[in-house]
Amino acid sequence: MLNERVYNFSLTTQSHLFELVLSNMATAIDLFAGIGGIRLGFDRAFDNKLKTVFVCELDKSAQKTYKANFSDSENIAGDITQVNEQDIPPFDICLAGFPCQAFSIAGKHGGFQDNYQGRCRGTLFLDVARICKYHQPKVIFCENVKGLVHHDKGRTFSIIKESFKEIGYKVFSKVLNSKDFGVPQNRERIYIVCFRNDLAPSTFTFPEGNGKKITIRNIMESAPIPSKYYLSDTYLNTLKAHRARHEAAGHGFGYVIRDLDGIAGAIVCGGMGREGNLIIDDREHSMVPMTKIQGKINQENVRKMTPREWARLQGFPENYKLPLSDTQHYKQLGNTVTVAVIEAIAAAIKATLSNYEIKQP
Repeated sequence: MLNERVYNFSLTTQSHLFELVLSNMATAIDLFAGIGGIRLGFDRAFDNKLKTVFVCELDKSAQKTYKANFSDSENIAGDITQVNEQDIPPFDICLAGFPCQAFSIAGKHGGFQDNYQGRCRGTLFLDVARICKYHQPKVIFCENVKGLVHHDKGRTFSIIKESFKEIGYKVFSKVLNSKDFGVPQNRERIYIVCFRNDLAPSTFTFPEGNGKKITIRNIMESAPIPSKYYLSDTYLNTLKAHRARHEAAGHGFGYVIRDLDGIAGAIVCGGMGREGNLIIDDREHSMVPMTKIQGKINQENVRKMTPREWARLQGFPENYKLPLSDTQHYKQLGNTVTVAVIEAIAAAIKATLSNYEIKQP
């Protein structure tokens, strides 16, 4: 029987116990780590008291960006399928943004039959289950594209949830939109939170958002923006012709110029990612090209957003380092998570775990 006095603690006592809980729940692993967006959100929510003891990321360029921003990440594992779960230190929380391309509406929908360079990205969640089955952490957190929910008429998502249930976890999930969490980006993603059965709550409430409405204008870099971000007139005309052809055929494809007082569409890591979020920036800037281009810089002041602006669209702090080429950072930022959403969910996880610990006899 629970001690009834636990419900009469003063706020000060509860706060003290809360700190004790954190000191006992202080380790995490970061799988499919990318550039560390999920870790960053959890670090913020846990007031930097969550120690990451293992990191795994296959992409070498992403590893470089990760290492530039996390001083304790000198050793990053590569191929997760080659990682022996017994070689991973014990941990309390598993962070896993497993690859989404196999389920993305922008991809080929390969799912469990996906083949990328001889590797099936659609089944990599099984490595998360394999590692967590052995270590039995308190929480497993995953993020993926919204398309995962409906892929193969929902069967794929059911298999993933059942896999976690089979290793002893209660699964909660919800689709959330980044635009509700103080960033100007329309980005829907599925978030999965799994609590180990012995400490799982009867319900878990996902955050609804913070009510802050931010526009593209709020995240623009100060002028002058380097001329390399302004499209050439030749390329802009090519985009216009491309859209006109698709519109004539009844398709909806083409470049998009966003309203500065509105929000961006979901940024993505390839294809038309940058052209789908063009803006008109009439502020003074150089008309002298910084790189070799066909034609001249366009007179309509149409430009793509900068990598730093993309980082702001994803809620990354200003001190987050972008040490590589623009091409690499567009790919990495389009493929990462919205930090503000992760932080809000992590805070709810933290509160749920502390509530469980405080109520123990």
